[in-house]
Amino acid sequence: MNRSATERSFSGFALITMTLVFIGLYFTSWHNYLLFHSIAEIYSIVIGFSVFVIGWNSRKYIQNNYLLFVSVTYLFVSFLDLLHTLSYKGMSIFGDYEYYANQLWIGARFMESASLAAGFYFIDKKHSFNIKFLVVLYFLLTTIIVLSIFYWKIFPVCFVEGYGQTSFKIYSEYAICSILALSMYLLFKNRMYFEKKIFKYILFSIVCAIVSELSFTFYIDNYGFSNMVGHYFKIFSFIFIYLALIKNGIENPYELIFKELRDTNVQLVREIEERKRAEEQKENLIASLQKAFEDIKVLEGIIPICMFCKKIRDDSGYWNQLEQFISRHSDAEFSHGICPTCYEQHAKELLADD
Repeated sequence: MNRSATERSFSGFALITMTLVFIGLYFTSWHNYLLFHSIAEIYSIVIGFSVFVIGWNSRKYIQNNYLLFVSVTYLFVSFLDLLHTLSYKGMSIFGDYEYYANQLWIGARFMESASLAAGFYFIDKKHSFNIKFLVVLYFLLTTIIVLSIFYWKIFPVCFVEGYGQTSFKIYSEYAICSILALSMYLLFKNRMYFEKKIFKYILFSIVCAIVSELSFTFYIDNYGFSNMVGHYFKIFSFIFIYLALIKNGIENPYELIFKELRDTNVQLVREIEERKRAEEQKENLIASLQKAFEDIKVLEGIIPICMFCKKIRDDSGYWNQLEQFISRHSDAEFSHGICPTCYEQHAKELLADD
């Protein structure tokens, strides 16, 4: 089975497995919605942390600054999602304040959408970033968000039991969707920086994130159906970012390494062939020089020449015309004429013949 067939088989198996997992996840909501919410959030949190781990450990090989930037930010987005999960209604972990979960959700989504848009600033090589500085910056931003919710309690209220979502929460969701739409526009504008498959993964991720946020503008109950749909699309969004990073951070470097090996082998073969040709040319040149040297030695030696007809005797004992002998042992060519002295001596004969 060739590689493409293997990949299609694996993709089909992964799709079936994920479908079964999502169906099973849906049935957990029948038993206990809090269980569904916890599993769904943990699922996306694990994916988010995995995105960071893969990006961090593949940072030397990732050629796309955008994906590297986004992979770092998902560490902090996932941390806020973890706090959101722990503070969700019914978890009974933070009992002093009932607004934490929705506030953390909005904080995480603003961070996620803004990061997806801001990453395009670093898409080309003209604008680079220090990954350690980026980690420190997002750590400070995350700390400010957490303190504004848990300690200072100045983050606006997003959901009130019995009333539903506040205007701030709904408008925030629309603002997040607008930022995501901007990200989609920037993605199309910079699509030349992405491979076709990676471009599709990021596009699907942003689309799923927008659908997720729109779903969260409709619910009036933290345990409602719209809330469930929003969490499903959030998982899809995280999965597509994960696939984009896997493709760029692991598969492409792997293919790049073997491509470089193949290119190196081809280059070595070419160099060997060029050296063989150079050696052949060198040997031919040496042979030509040796022959020329031998010819020069013959001409420099004692040449037996007839004192009357001026013929020259060769090594085989044959007598050759002077012109033939010299032409054979050199590159000289002859052009016959008549000198003035001979002309005077033979003019009468030539004129008589005419």
